[in-house]
Amino acid sequence: MDLNIQIPDNTASIFEYLQKGLFISSNSTSEEVRDMYNEIDENYEPLYQYFSQINYTLERGNEYFFFSRIEPKATLEQKIMRAYYWIDVLDFFKTYDETFGPGFRFQPEQILVETNINMLLQNKLDGMRKHCSDKDIRKEVLENMIRQLTKDSFLEQENEKTNTYKVMSAWHYLERLIESINIYDETEDEKPE
Repeated sequence: MDLNIQIPDNTASIFEYLQKGLFISSNSTSEEVRDMYNEIDENYEPLYQYFSQINYTLERGNEYFFFSRIEPKATLEQKIMRAYYWIDVLDFFKTYDETFGPGFRFQPEQILVETNINMLLQNKLDGMRKHCSDKDIRKEVLENMIRQLTKDSFLEQENEKTNTYKVMSAWHYLERLIESINIYDETEDEKPE
């Protein structure tokens, strides 16, 4: 281990936060998380080297940081099911508002009102039930999605009183993940006769 790496004093806090699988976004509502973002941004190279020595890779995204790590191989089926979930989540929120992305603010109640009058949103939210089989009511399905996105640090509750959420910069990670999926279309290779 290279002992000459100069790392920030709060490296342990950064490690503890990131090793939970969370993202550190520049637009977090938490001052502590924004401070960690700035600390990593200013000390990226030494932190990258330091964490790599303990088998964690510090990744830099578009205004966010996270750890990647070589983990035991998940089954192909598990990966596919997880990808389906994220595709459905992005599809639902982009259908609600195509500008849904980092910095976007919303209240779940607004989404439910829009869902009640928009048949396409109703169908998409109803389709999310397959990912949370114990939820039947649309409100519960939406709450479950928001709870999971908040837990995974893609959303933060900005105002508890008004129940307002803010989309974190880490949302770019999900968008990039979905954009990286290449689907081969056999019709592209077919030539007209």
